[in-house]
Amino acid sequence: MSLFVLKTGLKSWLDAGLAFFYPRVCQLCYSESTTASEGYVGAHCWQSVRFIKPPFCECCGLPYEGEITTRFECGNCRQMELRFQSARAAVVAGKLVLDVIHRYKYQRALWFEPFLADLLVRAARPILAAEHWDMIVPVPLHPLKKREREFNQAERLAARLGAATGIPVDTRVLHRVAPTRTQTLLTREQRAANVRHAFAVRPGCQLDSERIIIVDDVLTTGATTSACARALQAAGAEEVCVWTVARGL
Repeated sequence: MSLFVLKTGLKSWLDAGLAFFYPRVCQLCYSESTTASEGYVGAHCWQSVRFIKPPFCECCGLPYEGEITTRFECGNCRQMELRFQSARAAVVAGKLVLDVIHRYKYQRALWFEPFLADLLVRAARPILAAEHWDMIVPVPLHPLKKREREFNQAERLAARLGAATGIPVDTRVLHRVAPTRTQTLLTREQRAANVRHAFAVRPGCQLDSERIIIVDDVLTTGATTSACARALQAAGAEEVCVWTVARGL
């Protein structure tokens, strides 16, 4: 039996098993049919997803409306002094996407993962294929938070992107060493202070001018991923970029 046939059969059994527990209906509008491989998000709900296209801030990827033909950085980037070279996101963090991410992270709605991963891979793979990157590093959770949540969404999304691009994923190089408060209700300045010393490269790890992609689910001010980039650069990384599924506005 070929590997392709084996994988096809396994996927069919998986879809059948998921369909038993989750009817093949969109888990957002509950009114149109869909499948496990589509993350249980139907075609109508897909229409509200807005992929990010130029023009956008060259540093953080914040999209802008209208005609901008020159390179520019937004006010947030000029004030934050972000440490990564660039950040890009697949889609705007609209109501539907944020709802999916919230349910995925905090309610263990793992059936949404193919949908979120597809958004990330669609946007990132063509760009990353034209460049050389040494590894993908997901934003780590503190061990206490990971035990509470039971999984790290950034790790799972990074694994999907790594599989699609062939870039190795390293989940051990970077650690969250401080159990920080959630960033959701903090101001821009508070976010930066909250995570400034939250990350460290594992003891004894010395990077050798690697070019590294940080992966997370959402980028808002960039404080968290910038703190990750700072730790990686201190250990010897040459360049750090960021890819996320969604970009907050």
